[in-house]
Amino acid sequence: MLISKMAAEGGGKEMNEIKSQFTTREGVYKLLTHSEYSRPNRVPFNSQGSNPVKVSFVNVNDQSGNGDRVCFNVGRELYFYIYKGVRKAADLSKPIDKRIYKGTQPTCHDFNHLTATAESVSLLVGFSAGQVQLIDPIKKETSKLFNEERLIDKSRVTCVKWVPGSESLFLVAHSSGNMYLYNVEHTCGTTAPHYQLLKQGENYAVHTCKSKSTRNPLLKWTVGEGALNEFAFSPDGKFLACASQDGFLRVFNFDSVELHGTMKSYFGGLLCVCWSPDGKYIVTGGEDDLVTVWSFLDCRVIARGHGHKSWVSVVAFDPYTTSVEEGDPMEFSGSDEDFQDQIHFGRDRANSTQSRLSKRNSTDSRPVSVTYRFGSVGQDTQLCLWDLTEDILFPHLPLSRTRTHTNVMNATSPPAGSGSTNPGSNGNNSISSSGSTPGNSLPPQLPRSNSLPHSAAANANSKSSVVDSAIASGVSKFATLSLHDRKERHHEKDHKRNHSMGHITSKSSDKLNLVTKTKTDPAKTLGTPLCPRMEDVPLLEPLICKKIAHERLAVLIFLEDCIVTACQEGFICTWARPGKVGLLSSQNQANSPSGTVV
Repeated sequence: MLISKMAAEGGGKEMNEIKSQFTTREGVYKLLTHSEYSRPNRVPFNSQGSNPVKVSFVNVNDQSGNGDRVCFNVGRELYFYIYKGVRKAADLSKPIDKRIYKGTQPTCHDFNHLTATAESVSLLVGFSAGQVQLIDPIKKETSKLFNEERLIDKSRVTCVKWVPGSESLFLVAHSSGNMYLYNVEHTCGTTAPHYQLLKQGENYAVHTCKSKSTRNPLLKWTVGEGALNEFAFSPDGKFLACASQDGFLRVFNFDSVELHGTMKSYFGGLLCVCWSPDGKYIVTGGEDDLVTVWSFLDCRVIARGHGHKSWVSVVAFDPYTTSVEEGDPMEFSGSDEDFQDQIHFGRDRANSTQSRLSKRNSTDSRPVSVTYRFGSVGQDTQLCLWDLTEDILFPHLPLSRTRTHTNVMNATSPPAGSGSTNPGSNGNNSISSSGSTPGNSLPPQLPRSNSLPHSAAANANSKSSVVDSAIASGVSKFATLSLHDRKERHHEKDHKRNHSMGHITSKSSDKLNLVTKTKTDPAKTLGTPLCPRMEDVPLLEPLICKKIAHERLAVLIFLEDCIVTACQEGFICTWARPGKVGLLSSQNQANSPSGTVV
């Protein structure tokens, strides 16, 4: 990728330059050009009409200390490499596994973190023609193919994930708007499945499979209108957030298949979704160019962020830069045990803040003050970083007079089940529910807010939900009914940069909402809790907003010592966190043309 070259030549205007480093209050993040992963020939991929590049990580606990593995798809190709990150330069000549598919393209993938070892990993791969493959790229084996004859669903697989805590259950979403729950131990049958209704609600239905013997799929979910673009499990694995092309976020209790809450985008479809590390907030992005923050407890929009100039393709929380702000006595419901089991990509994390957090036994009702960091990338080729600060979360509470800032992953107990862990979380969007972050404290001069003035009121009466049932209990008795077939939208044709809304103002809100791709009447949702007007909720400004690629961005993953991004040309980039540049990488960077410093 010609990032360094372009930056060195200084071609184009300042705003169009590709950045190779950027600065936040933590320090300087640097692009490690020698840690770039791509196809072995390093030739930019012509992404016209292709499916988005996706990246998945797993740690296999290799005794050599280099246990990270990375999988990514580019066009018809799928690659599996040892990921050396900030430690060593990438060696693209030695992929552990490489696969080229005919007649279909890989669209998404997910590792099972529970079962991964140095000798074997279970990788699910979804395809554009609707099939799902289970492979082991270490053993170079293909064990099973699901929906092989496309009798279950003929549309593109948009998202596939292992069910947290399970070695055998996985969930698959399609552009038909359907989701299916599979068990790797069961077959799919030789005929199309027959279904019976299990549960139905507003714009969703769940069906079980009518069969004499247990077969896949165990469950069929029909959610909203149009494609189901992405889903994400809550950190404790008990709730499921779904982002749909009809513009709705729907959050379900996964075990009881009950709808917990909904939210409507400001305009157009929702393309991506993620959970905060403690499960209290959900962030979405989509065709309105906005990031939207939704409170799980209050079931309402608490903020929007505007920084992108086109559709937002990925949102993700950074658990390593989320901070707890301590001051006056505050209540914290948690214990040391809540933080000690969780492993993120197989890494034990520092627990330097546990004792301080577990001492929160005060009866003071004021919550612990947390600053959440999250990021977003979009079709405008820009990376934005955002802070969700105390004055947004609790707008009517005075700030603490005295504070210390400590990196921590889970500052408050999850909404459902304190201390619950999610061993099956992956590197894409799912984040572990417990465990503290490395003890690199942030500078004390944190800003009070990165928001514009607002008039939002806090909802004092929080709505809580407690779920006691386990995910896999009795799931074999469930399954699915086929509703009317939906015509698959041409995903790439719809997702063009020139469809961007551009700048959003409160005056234009009514006009923008006249355009909709669903049957929902925007006049009935705009100005309601489902979709507040722009002036009714805080508008966040990004901490940084930088152009970092030539082509639209499709990946954003926060790791302990770096940030990983990828664009549609097939380049997977590693951005070293401040102070995390390895010796070899530092030497390599010193020999490369320097990028633009901002």
